[in-house]
Amino acid sequence: YPVVQTKAEPQYYLRRSFEGSYSIAGTPFLDAQCDMEKGIGLIIYGHNMEDKANGLKFAQLMHYLDVDWASKNPYIYFSTPEDDMVFQVYAVFYTDTGFQYHLENPDTATFDNIIKEAEQDLRDLLNIPDNYKVLFLQGGASQQFSAIPMNLMKNGVADYIVTGQWAKKAFNEAKIYGEAVAVASSEDKTYSYIPDCSDLDIPEDADYVYICENNTIYGTKYKTLPNTKGHILVSDVSSCFLSEPIDVTKYGVVYGGVQKNIGPAGVVIAIIREDLITDDVLPGTPTMLKWKTQADADSLYNTPPCYNIYICGKVFKWIKKMGGLSAMKEHNEKKAKILYDFLDESKMFKGTVVKEDRSLMNVPFVTGDKELDAKFVKEAEAAGFVNLKGHRTVGGMRASIYNAMPIEGVEKLVEFMKKFEKENA
Repeated sequence: YPVVQTKAEPQYYLRRSFEGSYSIAGTPFLDAQCDMEKGIGLIIYGHNMEDKANGLKFAQLMHYLDVDWASKNPYIYFSTPEDDMVFQVYAVFYTDTGFQYHLENPDTATFDNIIKEAEQDLRDLLNIPDNYKVLFLQGGASQQFSAIPMNLMKNGVADYIVTGQWAKKAFNEAKIYGEAVAVASSEDKTYSYIPDCSDLDIPEDADYVYICENNTIYGTKYKTLPNTKGHILVSDVSSCFLSEPIDVTKYGVVYGGVQKNIGPAGVVIAIIREDLITDDVLPGTPTMLKWKTQADADSLYNTPPCYNIYICGKVFKWIKKMGGLSAMKEHNEKKAKILYDFLDESKMFKGTVVKEDRSLMNVPFVTGDKELDAKFVKEAEAAGFVNLKGHRTVGGMRASIYNAMPIEGVEKLVEFMKKFEKENA
């Protein structure tokens, strides 16, 4: 439920009622009639942390414009002048348009500008050639596990390199639609490495070769793309999207869910070479999963996840402001080096991935003792380090250090790890 700053009473952030008045009684949307200076305002999402009996409540939040301070203090508490209730702010966004994000029928012209600008910024960041379409789709990356064979299987044969859980899920899904062949796999060592893909046994009639480029759970990353021997390369880049530059021309399809590095869950971006977008799809392919349906409608075949795409566009601009993908890669390499260097010298903690295949985004590590691992996760959470528990197939811990993670966050984690190792030696 948005809370908006009013021009008339800039000292407060208020909710806007259905009748158009600003009050504590609220509305589930921010509409274009909100009286904000030049259409620019700060939306603060917050809820009452104290009113346990009546559940969560929204109310006026005190004036808040210190953006620099806000970026350093993600959890901010406010008191209202009326009753001194405490509110935790859990998200802060800027708006720069009167677009009605939460209404069922968004203004087409307004949103058309938003999605086109987002697409152009993404094209700029990745140097996407003109013969590639950019599609903003729904259903997450997992829905493309079906859409890919539906759109690309002409001979009914596809090759998969299975390097983790998501590649395996895509591989198993493709078996429904044709002959899916695992031409390489690292399952024999719990997906702790990337197999040699320089001379794969790829049949001539293979329609495409599929990889998951960064493996979220297992912490591996392709440093060299497979030799597909002239076949179409399809890559799921969900957990490394926009973390570093890529050469789009090396792929037939590169796609990913945005929820790691780009925006809220609910959007998948697919970058597809135009010659692969045709009416020649498998019989029974749903209209919504046919890439040509989406491409012909410029990703607007049905009502898109408007607000999510809007946020993606903002992140594209932020990355450009940060210096683009080369600067982002440098930032990510610095962060990862801090953690990996400590793991290499630690007598307690060890990384689980071979060095040459380490991910910049996901860093799994273990102590070698399940009880000690559990103790570390518990004490880390108490110290403010959350979501460090590793996947059950790997055990131990996993630190996900995506684009938005500052270097200071990794430094603090390593500092805590050193302290834990000293206390538990």
